Amino acid sequence: MNKPNLTCTKFTRKSRKYSSYKGTVGKVADNRINRRFDTHIPYQKITTDTTEFKYYTKDSSGKTVIEKAYLDPFLDMFNGEVLSDRLSKKPNAKAILDALDDTIIITKHCPYRTTIHTDQGWGYQMKGFSKRLKKNKIFQSMSRRGNCLDNSPMENFFGLMKQEMYYGVVYESFEDLKLAIDEYIYYYNHKRIKAKLTGMSPVEHRKQTSQLSA
Repeated sequence: MNKPNLTCTKFTRKSRKYSSYKGTVGKVADNRINRRFDTHIPYQKITTDTTEFKYYTKDSSGKTVIEKAYLDPFLDMFNGEVLSDRLSKKPNAKAILDALDDTIIITKHCPYRTTIHTDQGWGYQMKGFSKRLKKNKIFQSMSRRGNCLDNSPMENFFGLMKQEMYYGVVYESFEDLKLAIDEYIYYYNHKRIKAKLTGMSPVEHRKQTSQLSA
């Protein structure tokens, strides 16, 4: 690529990384996961975070306007499957809690007590988040401040997702971006194979595990 003076733009980060940390605005939980990401039990260890996307619209004068959207997915560390997600135009509590409620329903039959791991973002310190976890007997775990490696499964997913469907692509509306994200998550869950999962997709691996344990 150097000889013909080519530059790769597909896998280049386009902007700063979004940070939801706003200081100590609620309760900070202990780091129960402590980088012990591996588990052989579906729905036992769940992680979540917020990431930022950009899309482009035009105002009344025809000038291009940069808009932002925020994705809140909940991911199972067992197989990397995205259990639930919400995309919103602004970081907000409703998106986080709605995705959390979906995750709680999905994981309620786990034979072991579920742990949900996050960073110390404002949304995970709020009372509404911790109360839902306590009500459903779910452990809360948080990364250390400013340490992205404490939540590397989520960071890895965001990096992979943006490389494969976002970088180098221009989305011209919130609806177009949402459709692309929905399609990618379905593809990632049901069709994208992983060497770590012996060549199966996350959903295929979960289903096979469930059959073997039945």
